[in-house]
Amino acid sequence: MNEPAANYSFVPAQAGHAVPDRWQPIKVPRAEIAAEIDRLAERAVEPGARRSSEIVHANALDLGRGITPGLSIAIQVLRPGETIMIDRDNANRVEFCLGGEGEALLGQRSFRVEKWSAWMVPSMTPRLYRNSGQQLLIWLSYSNQPLLERAGVYYADAVHDHPQAAPRRPGINQYARDTAPDIAISDDGARLRGYEFLTDIEVVDNPPLLWPWREMLPHLSRRQGDDKRTIMLMYNPATGRRNGTTHSFFATITSFPAGPLRPPPPRGHRHSSFATNYHFEGAGESVVDGQRFEWEAGDLMLSAPSWAEHSHGISERGASVLTVQDHPFQIGMGALIWQEDMAGPVLTLGSEPGQTGYVGPRLAGE
Repeated sequence: MNEPAANYSFVPAQAGHAVPDRWQPIKVPRAEIAAEIDRLAERAVEPGARRSSEIVHANALDLGRGITPGLSIAIQVLRPGETIMIDRDNANRVEFCLGGEGEALLGQRSFRVEKWSAWMVPSMTPRLYRNSGQQLLIWLSYSNQPLLERAGVYYADAVHDHPQAAPRRPGINQYARDTAPDIAISDDGARLRGYEFLTDIEVVDNPPLLWPWREMLPHLSRRQGDDKRTIMLMYNPATGRRNGTTHSFFATITSFPAGPLRPPPPRGHRHSSFATNYHFEGAGESVVDGQRFEWEAGDLMLSAPSWAEHSHGISERGASVLTVQDHPFQIGMGALIWQEDMAGPVLTLGSEPGQTGYVGPRLAGE
């Protein structure tokens, strides 16, 4: 009997040998994004074809291309009157409209989308987008597809070619979660459970959600002394304690009103989750592991590669920023480490008491 050759080896175990290959911070300037949008808009495509391109970091591999190892950011463009239908897949997404107006039909939900509105798309959700306005419809699509590809588990199918779930019939599904064995093994919580718990998983409702800019705006600080928060999370209840916008990412909106110059603090903070910033109003600067970047509205940054110390300053013009991090994903793995004060403790958020006293990055509550 001929067996396949062994595709493995044994190597000496070394404690702490896995030093991360940290990706460098990058800034994608507004002018280059605008030029790419123009190129996509002018390109001749077949009806129903996508006008889309991904922003890929120089460190990215051919498999799992993205701006970080776990995040793809795609620029999507539709001309007036155009419609696209996109296959469902098992990636989840946060999307943010840069301009124009139209409709997003996500599974059974339909949203009116317009400038600076944000929405989330759960995995395995068919997507249809329509430009019903007179200008280009432009949006950014943030996806965990690179992570799935690198893990070998990315899946996509045709929107119109997947079987619907068969309804359960009484008396047929006797081997289900509610009838499976569930046995306590110790007083401190260890249990044995039947296989049904692995395949008949409790369903948590996770529909697409929309955060219209006009609805978020009244809750954000827009003038000095208005006593409103400068950073707010777009929360999806399906993510529970992970406080995500999707199960992979959180998205926050930062809004600093015009006022005195706020330079970056002398020291920043850091966390194992990556952070990307899309700046859509105002200007400022960021310091990432000692590298200084000036940015303005329309610039996109990988502003915090994993575990990179970073801090941000705001110009007299103020600023509004969309931030996306893989914070919920790392909480789910029990891997999210966070250091708010560079002279303070490194905390495992979600596994021990967390950082308190701050209402924003390096911003203590008063």
